[in-house]
Parts: sequence; C-alpha cells; structure tokens
Amino acid sequence: MLQAPPAEPGMREEEVDTPALLLDLDAFEHNLDTMAAILAPTGAKLRAHAKTHKSPIIALQQMKRGAIGQCVQKVAEAEALAWGGVPDILVSNEVIAPRKLARLAALSGLAKVAVCADGEHGIAAIESAAEAAGLRMTVLVEIDCGGGRCGVAPGPEAVALAERIAGSRHLIFGGLQSYHGSAQHYRTPAQRQQAIGAAADGTRRTVEQLRQRGLDCAIVGGAGTGTFRNELASGVWNEIQAGSYAFMDADYGRNDDPPPFRQSLFVLAQVMSAPRPGLAVVDAGHKAVAIDSGPPLVHGFPGVTYAGASDEHGTLKAEDPSALPRLGQSVRLVPGHCDPTVDRHDWYVGVRKGRVECLWPVAARGGMA
Repeated sequence: MLQAPPAEPGMREEEVDTPALLLDLDAFEHNLDTMAAILAPTGAKLRAHAKTHKSPIIALQQMKRGAIGQCVQKVAEAEALAWGGVPDILVSNEVIAPRKLARLAALSGLAKVAVCADGEHGIAAIESAAEAAGLRMTVLVEIDCGGGRCGVAPGPEAVALAERIAGSRHLIFGGLQSYHGSAQHYRTPAQRQQAIGAAADGTRRTVEQLRQRGLDCAIVGGAGTGTFRNELASGVWNEIQAGSYAFMDADYGRNDDPPPFRQSLFVLAQVMSAPRPGLAVVDAGHKAVAIDSGPPLVHGFPGVTYAGASDEHGTLKAEDPSALPRLGQSVRLVPGHCDPTVDRHDWYVGVRKGRVECLWPVAARGGMA
C-alpha cells in the first residue's frame, strides 16, 4: 500500500517524518551532470539502470542529460517506466515465463523494449510471445564475462544463439549484454582492471566473430558504477549501464579510488531513545535501510557508528557519549547498499539547502515480477 508522503514542500529537513528516503538534490544533480560530462567525449551512451532508482521521474532527468534509455531487471520495472513515459527500455535479464513475456510484449505500444536470453529455451519463449502478439521483439544475447551468474560463454556459443535469433521471423538480434556485476566492488583498481580486461577480451572476440558471420551488434551493453571507466577505456562497450552513480552508498565508498560521485541518498532517522551514556537508538532498522553490504554510516557525526539493527530500531554507539546525536534529533544515514534501500520506501523526499523541494514516488517499488 502506498504510504502518505512523509513531508511537504517547504518543510525543514528536521520536520520530515522518519524514517524517510532523503535525496540531496544538489548532490544528485551533480552526479547526473558528472556522468554526462564523462561520457560525452567517448561516443558511448548511458542506458542508466533503473533497478537502482525505480522512478520514471529520475529516468527522464537522466535522459534529458543524454541517456538514451533505461535498463531494468524485471518486467514490473519496465512497466512502471513505460507507463511513466520512458521510451526505450532494455530488460537486462532473462525472462522465460509466458505471462511475463506477454506483459513485456504489450509494452511495445508505449516504448521500444528489448530483453536478454542466454539459451534456446529462453529464445523460444520470447519467440512464442512475439508471434502471439503479432510483433517482432528485440533480443540481446547475454554472455558470462566473468561474473558467474547468467550468460552463455563468449565466442561460438554466443554466436550460435545470435544466429538463432537473427533467423527468426519474430525476433530481432539486438546485440550483446556483457556485465560483470561482482567486479563493481572489487576493492583495488588493479583488481577491477584485471577483471574488466578479461571481460573485454571475451566480449571483443564475440563481437568480431559475430561480424564475421554478418551480424552487427547495435548494443554492446554492460558496465556499472564501480568499473565503467574500465569499460570505456576498452573501447568495446557502446552502452554503459551504471545505476548507483546517481545516489552512491557506503559500499562503493569502501573501494580504493572510488567513483567520482557524491553521496546523495540518505535515510533520515530520528533518535527515539537515549537509555544510557554512549548509546542512542534511532527509528530506522532493517525495514528502513538495507545492511546486506554492511551497516549504514552515520553522516556528520564523527566517532559515531551504527552498531546494530532490528526490525524497527538501529543502535548508535560512541566512545565519547557527547558525540552522539541528542534525543529527538534527526540524523542522515548513508546506506550500505542503495538499491534495496530504495525498495523499502514509497517516496523520495528531495531536499535542497535544508528545505523539502519535491516528493517523488518510488513507482516501481516491490516490482519483483
């Protein structure tokens, strides 16, 4: 159920009802502008990943700065974006369920839509949905470039699937999906460079083998916030799928040589209890902030750590009790992982210089299907 907004435009930040998903608009816009400036001279385009923000409002802001579209992981996310006016969407994931593929085909009247496949079964399922809908669907072959998740092996296996797609009356071969997800959080530049170097070799080889068979890759997509500079340097990828760059989180901040973006996303919490010296309890626990990538950081309070979480509580501790926020005070928490944190909230509260400027719904929240 969509909850009532936790704030109103014009309200002071400290008046926002907590816990709330806070977006620092100055930092957010800086991040969008920075990515646009980095990509502008490279020839590569941004297809920003909406699994991070789940918002057609944010998607359209990215597109105003040159992004050619969005990618998503789920059909429900594609629906929320298409209904919100986003005209070009790639499901950068496999979809094999007939009902989901029928939903995806139905979006073709609103937006240009593509999907990925990594095997004959998936291609056949997409082909059947396209035939039933009376249209041609664009399909990318996903290759496993080192992440060990979905994807066919680079080279001949990928080429065979591409030829299968290109030979169908109901499908269009759209290119390659080549994303090394785990490399985003390799801590050192050398580790990331080595991983993406190997990914580039396999991807480049596959593109060349496809070319030799008369198949061009309109899209060679992948890359993320942690490695996109490596993919750009390779010259192989022509679409960059970074998503977290718009917000950032504590885990990206742990990388050596972190990405050149500012922290814009926070969970605003309030100290609801101060039962003894050195301890404060805030109203943001597991249901407000994701801790799968570690606990949040307490922004603006040196020496204070988020020491533990339960469903509705977060405990803050400090060796110096005077460093803790006081009872009733609001605090910004930097989430360890931005994507699942966003999915815990119905609204973005956009703030600028301490005042609420806008409220945006998290339109694709909970879109798991």
